[in-house]
Amino acid sequence: MSFIKETKNGVVFRIHVVPKSAKSEISGIQDDALKLKITAPPAEGQANEACKRFLSDILGVRKNQVTIVSGHKSRKKTIAIEGIGKKEIEDIIA
Repeated sequence: MSFIKETKNGVVFRIHVVPKSAKSEISGIQDDALKLKITAPPAEGQANEACKRFLSDILGVRKNQVTIVSGHKSRKKTIAIEGIGKKEIEDIIA
């Protein structure tokens, strides 16, 4: 998956968030970004926190290893995850 970039500390990739969904799930790839459906509303950072929690759960990392680098008020966000490699994420997502 070309949208996942490996760094010296982990990986960086983009996500496209769909808030207020029926359930939290990965729903494919959209515009070179991982599409995430999240149950939380976008108000007061709730969707951002839900994204971090969801990604940490499915990737098996601590929540403090997941950082929103940019896009805090946008549906398109850049995420950095420490302590995990590109191959590990690709295996989990596939």
